[in-house]
Amino acid sequence: MVHKRFLLSAVAGAAFAATLGGAWAQGQTIKIGLLATLEGPFAAGGADGMRGAELALKERGGTVAGHKVEIVKASSDAKPEVAVNAVRKLVEQDKVDVVVGPLSGSEGIAVKDYAKTQPGKTFINGASGAQATTLDNPAPNFFRFNTEGAQWMVGLGNAALKKGYKKVMVVAEDYSFPYSQVQGFMTEFCKGGGKVPVKAWVPLGGKDYASTIARIPKDVDAILLVLGGADAVNFLNQYEAAGGDKPILGGSITVSQDVLNYRGKRRDSLVGTLSAGPLADAYDGAEWRKFVADYQKAYPVAQGGFPSPSLFAYVYYMNMKAALDGLEQVKGDLSGNQAKYRDTLTKMVLKTPTGDVKLDANRQAIGSTFITEVVKDAQGNLYNKVVAKVDNVDQTLGVPKAQFKIGSRDEPNCP
Repeated sequence: MVHKRFLLSAVAGAAFAATLGGAWAQGQTIKIGLLATLEGPFAAGGADGMRGAELALKERGGTVAGHKVEIVKASSDAKPEVAVNAVRKLVEQDKVDVVVGPLSGSEGIAVKDYAKTQPGKTFINGASGAQATTLDNPAPNFFRFNTEGAQWMVGLGNAALKKGYKKVMVVAEDYSFPYSQVQGFMTEFCKGGGKVPVKAWVPLGGKDYASTIARIPKDVDAILLVLGGADAVNFLNQYEAAGGDKPILGGSITVSQDVLNYRGKRRDSLVGTLSAGPLADAYDGAEWRKFVADYQKAYPVAQGGFPSPSLFAYVYYMNMKAALDGLEQVKGDLSGNQAKYRDTLTKMVLKTPTGDVKLDANRQAIGSTFITEVVKDAQGNLYNKVVAKVDNVDQTLGVPKAQFKIGSRDEPNCP
């Protein structure tokens, strides 16, 4: 009888501890909430982000450290309030242990702020690339294993100057991620003597770009276009119809596979476009080639995949891999409000298909950036070839932290 009471007490105690501290009992299922933008202008990228995250789990056979891993999906539409509502449901109703997401810049800032209200849960970024997510008042339980929008553009300013582009107009969506991208470009471009006489900030999900196209000065050498998904496609089609002929410099999401694979005449005019970002389709590293092959096998074009994984697929893959690698290291133990798990993530050097990633004091990735050029293969597919690679890019772009200002509509400025 005493033995039976002891056994029941032990089982009850384990269940109670698991409820308080997360999934740690042997064999207990670990639930990961996966949030991506599946509606609105980034829907195609969000779907590929989901594919990338799922691929990271498929590589492990759906388990980690003897625990089955269950993915609970949620959708947003690039609006911060929608993202927070979705992640709140994942945490408070679906009772997930870890969250991976969101996709878009302002969504990331909002989810970071929500994370502060849930200190017993761990939040790992999806593809969100706004600087302020980790650089301004970071959350101790929010991790980002991808470099962000400004880091992604390092090297593009100098490449543009070498191409002979001395005066560039900016066309970008009016929210935090494009601010970061423009800053990453302009910091280098302006330092090298480049000028940006006009910045046109357009609404996310815009349909009509006629007034923006009419503002393009005749004497600019190129347009820096930081639009993604359907927004990029709409602009490019309307620019072609208006007879536009200025060369395009692409933001990281402007030349991602979800844009390069749209069908339209203007698509071919993207050949030669310089851009920069955390990946290059034609990178020749052995681990990258394996990742691409695994993606193509799991998600062939006939079933909705792209000829090469998009930026969103890759970045979600990296962050989900980080989540799973950390769980492996702690053997699935999420007890004690996940403190051991978060300490492991903080110290982790993540092995990725494009090189090692480590985190800074704000739990923000330091990693590599690729300068790329859009080219066409023999089958007519567009892809990004490598022009150059910059390693160990930090979040303040080499500027002393005390002097660094987060990108905004007006920062930086070189008229």
